[in-house]
Amino acid sequence: MAHENYTRVTKFTFRGLNYNPRLQVFLFLLSLSFYIINLTGNVGMIILIWIDSHLHTSVYFFLSHLSFVDICFSSVVSPKMLTDFFVKRKAISFWGCALQQWFFGFFVAAECFLLASMAYDRYMAICNPLLYSVAMSQRLCIQLVVGPYVIGFMNTMTHTTNAFHLPFCGPNVINHFFCNMSPLFSLVCADISLNKLVVFIVAGAVGVFSGLIIPVPYIYILIAILKIHSADGRRKAFSTCSSHLTAVSILYGTLFFIYVRPSASFSLDLNKVVSVFYTAVIPMLNPLIYSLRNKEVKDAIYRTVAKRKFSFSLKDKIK
Repeated sequence: MAHENYTRVTKFTFRGLNYNPRLQVFLFLLSLSFYIINLTGNVGMIILIWIDSHLHTSVYFFLSHLSFVDICFSSVVSPKMLTDFFVKRKAISFWGCALQQWFFGFFVAAECFLLASMAYDRYMAICNPLLYSVAMSQRLCIQLVVGPYVIGFMNTMTHTTNAFHLPFCGPNVINHFFCNMSPLFSLVCADISLNKLVVFIVAGAVGVFSGLIIPVPYIYILIAILKIHSADGRRKAFSTCSSHLTAVSILYGTLFFIYVRPSASFSLDLNKVVSVFYTAVIPMLNPLIYSLRNKEVKDAIYRTVAKRKFSFSLKDKIK
């Protein structure tokens, strides 16, 4: 009977965000602007790192992958959310929901461990500056990037397989604006205590392990910075870590707020609002953080703009 009901579920319907209908256009334009800034900033960061030879270092190699993950992570959720603003029945197919959950879990875990790889890179740059270029070889950089993608794949395969082989007997209304695991489990008509335990263990391992990796390099970084006698030297050392620390604090602070708290501490509506923040706002903020707070990126932007102005003026003189 469970299998029969399971095969009947061919689509899900999102309940979506709860908001005043008068604010519909404003919220749509706000969300659209977040997504456009996200795409423009992250694609621009990738192109800038690619064309400027001064940025062909390990830290910007990691940053280009972080920008790629942010683009994909936001694109898994935002386009569907934007189209649903003006649709009464916010439907998604069964396999569309499975794919959305698959890519969502993949890119969330990949971003967490990419930030951990970047923390190791900062440790090598500050604590071992003379060996930095040798130690952070191209081979090691590739391994530190491939690792997060592999962990993300393992994480999402566990979650997606764990959820979408279960019998969904109806109703098929997901109390969210995308296919999130928790509201999906509430639609299952079977005992899911073991499934919830598996999700808790795997997701907890990803969050805790990546969250514990990041502070360790920064403990050594702090010790190394405190040993620097000049105030200017300490300031420069801190500035090399400030952008990364800001990005880590925003992401982990948001994830901690959502997942590490009593289930009754706030409503699902607030959960949705916070989910909008980490699916739409954080991917938009990362390129701004790394461009506005990074002198090398600002210098690269200036060089690129100056080079284009020179090429245009040269063409005009030739004409």
